Amino acid sequence: MGIVPLCFKPGEDADTLGLTGHERYTINLPSNVSDIKPGQDVTVTTDTGKLFTCTVRFDTEVELAYYSHGGILPYVVRSLVHTNN
Repeated sequence: MGIVPLCFKPGEDADTLGLTGHERYTINLPSNVSDIKPGQDVTVTTDTGKLFTCTVRFDTEVELAYYSHGGILPYVVRSLVHTNN
């Protein structure tokens, strides 16, 4: 699906949240990509049960379109194919 860019909330970082980088994360996004809004806050859960909030760094609708297509390259290829049909 693509990479979800996240930003810690002000005053928080990996150290203050006790994150080591060895965790697995579940990002609680809306199931429908069209329900994701630029700058939206989401809950992140680690495999150890730690919960914290991050801001999704999709800053524009175009970035959301790239994400929903699985990245920039698939988006461009689909656009080219659609244009040529």
